[in-house]
Amino acid sequence: MTAPRKLHIKSYGCQMNVYDAQRMVDTLAPEGFVETANAEDADLVILNTCHIREKASEKVYSELGRLRLAKEEAAKQGKEVRIAVAGCVAQAEGEEIIRRAPVVDIVVGPQSYHHLPQLLRRAAQDGRAVETEFPIEDKFTALPQPRPAAIRARGISSFVTVQEGCDKFCTFCVVPYTRGMEVSRPVARIVEDVMRLADNGVREITLIGQNVNAYHGESEDGATWSLGRLLHRIAAIPGIARLRYSTSHPRDVDDALIEAHRDIPAVMPFVHLPVQSGSDRILAAMNRKHSASDYLRIVDKFRKAREDIAFSSDFIVGFPGESEEDFAATLALVRQISYAAAYSFKYSPRPGTPAAELEGMVTASVMDQRLARLQELIDSQQAAFNAAAIGTTVDVLFERPARNPGQIVGRTAYLQPAHVIAPPDIIGQVRPVAIESLERYSLLGTLADTPPPADRLSMSSLPTGA
Repeated sequence: MTAPRKLHIKSYGCQMNVYDAQRMVDTLAPEGFVETANAEDADLVILNTCHIREKASEKVYSELGRLRLAKEEAAKQGKEVRIAVAGCVAQAEGEEIIRRAPVVDIVVGPQSYHHLPQLLRRAAQDGRAVETEFPIEDKFTALPQPRPAAIRARGISSFVTVQEGCDKFCTFCVVPYTRGMEVSRPVARIVEDVMRLADNGVREITLIGQNVNAYHGESEDGATWSLGRLLHRIAAIPGIARLRYSTSHPRDVDDALIEAHRDIPAVMPFVHLPVQSGSDRILAAMNRKHSASDYLRIVDKFRKAREDIAFSSDFIVGFPGESEEDFAATLALVRQISYAAAYSFKYSPRPGTPAAELEGMVTASVMDQRLARLQELIDSQQAAFNAAAIGTTVDVLFERPARNPGQIVGRTAYLQPAHVIAPPDIIGQVRPVAIESLERYSLLGTLADTPPPADRLSMSSLPTGA
């Protein structure tokens, strides 16, 4: 019997890359590959890359330098190791990767990773294989279905891609160039995927896409469905307790999506809605196609539909031409919304994007100072949001054992980690938890529908970083 070959995938960036990495594992399983957590043990190492920010790209080349040494050491011991670069850096830089890092055997874009078995054979024959075209065929149709054991091993939460690409052409963003134009998967295919996941123990589905609420998939009767209608259909699948979606664009929020939050209990009251800036002048320069007041009106509509809804967002500081007045407008918007969480980044020019050609670059020191001020405000809001849970009872979907014996960790509707002392058979269940305290970003409590254990969970018992 031939020993299985080992595969190691390291993913950078967005949720889409996490999903793509899992599908690469599924694609290579029929070729005899099994996943390993250690790159040193692998016969094939794949770096699944992100091209959104400059440092993310440079991290890839740094990692390739380390892999080169490991590959050379393996060769001395008679072991052949293949190295592949996949994802958006692969799509954007193609042959440049081979030039800068000759250690790479395969370069494959995010729309072509279903060709990995063929690319491996080409690399073995020709020494290199590069594929960064946008293929005509639907990669999702070509991908093999994940094996039941693989689904169960990945836990009770799963991503499902419903849409890829973006037609918005924000001036700072490379997605239209690396992922292509907006394409939505047919309703029936998505439903099949979710049913398969539910049959194998998945309880929470997150629908993902570069611009997920631009979803416009075709149903079996030829009608075009919106994301809101799709959520209704998926919520009807037995076994699915929670539904989420990410990432949304304010321009594509419609009444059907807002009503889904009002009408479908499984749809969580937590929306990631990137705004990027609070300044209309900067939003126009970014080509975001919405104003700050447009964004505030959308948030208000969500809140009228569901009072307990909360928001997270993305922000870019130091976009070319951003003045102190523009930055003050961003701070004002954050104060007005009061976020449960948010992500903030310094502007990073990406080659080939219109913003990279703009004048008025903000100095690094000013960007650092603004980022610190913005993040301090965001952190204070997140801390207040988490602290407000103390003394309340919240529903938690339990996911896995925690690092400390006897503890089980799950997540609230707002993705807050919550720890309780309980038996492992609660994994996969949604249970009410009385929140008693807070340790960093984690909530600590006891199951509210059973007698509290004698050894209550204490703040000191939670490991750092849990």
